[in-house]
Amino acid sequence: MSNRYKKAQIATVIGIVVNLLLAVLKTFGGILGNSRALIADAVHSASDVISSIAVLVGIRAAQKPPDSEHPYGHGKSENVATLIVAILLVIVGFEIIYNAILSVVNGTVESNTSMIALYIIIFSIVVKEALFQYKFRLGTRIKSPALVADAWHHRSDAISSIVALFGIGLSIIGASFGIPYLGYLDPAASAIIALIIMYMGYKLAKEAVSMSLEVVLNDSETETMHETVLAVDKVRQIDRLIARSHGSYVIVDIKISVDADISVEEGHHIARVVKQMLLRNHEEVKDVNVHVNPY
Repeated sequence: MSNRYKKAQIATVIGIVVNLLLAVLKTFGGILGNSRALIADAVHSASDVISSIAVLVGIRAAQKPPDSEHPYGHGKSENVATLIVAILLVIVGFEIIYNAILSVVNGTVESNTSMIALYIIIFSIVVKEALFQYKFRLGTRIKSPALVADAWHHRSDAISSIVALFGIGLSIIGASFGIPYLGYLDPAASAIIALIIMYMGYKLAKEAVSMSLEVVLNDSETETMHETVLAVDKVRQIDRLIARSHGSYVIVDIKISVDADISVEEGHHIARVVKQMLLRNHEEVKDVNVHVNPY
């Protein structure tokens, strides 16, 4: 197992354990504290557990070596995991909105939210933001789209917890000062949380689909690759260089021109050096296909 995948797996397992504990804590806190917003936040944390498991499966699949059916490797497995996370976010968000509306329509809004819900939500905000910072920085460093997606899931949970904090806080104030209508802010906060969750799911799904379509890197992103190839001895020019994303890594297809009077063996050696230099100097490059043309 590569160091990259090992780090990603450790981060994902940590996220699963923390989210599971938070989901249980928020559920009991929401029930005991009569807070629909906190229960909605508990559902969000539970969805984090499911999404982290999906990410873990995707990361493990992505490290499999190339085979006859997947000659460029299994890098897109991480994008599939990201898409699963996105779909879960949208489904969870819709369910929370539905329950919030139902509580208002049926008049089942609680007006006696207790302080325990407030303490739990503050604790959750601190923990989730810490998880976001840890996973986002690691995912960016090791170029893991699934881990970055999971990090944003933690950030969306932290944001939703802040919304829940306002809803719960104002609901408690309403109960303390005899303002029953403030009790509606608790389910309203849960609905806002749901919208945040759904929007985050949309963004992640859009990014996952884009990555799965093998986006070609632009000229500025491949400029250093051109410099690397042109620095190779006896490469006269680059006829074409296409670098395309393949999940968390990049595949390069390149055509180079060399002197027409050299031997096939020498041309093959130059192509091999070009491939080695691109792999050595650009850690995001997983494979290189070199075609040699006469100059």
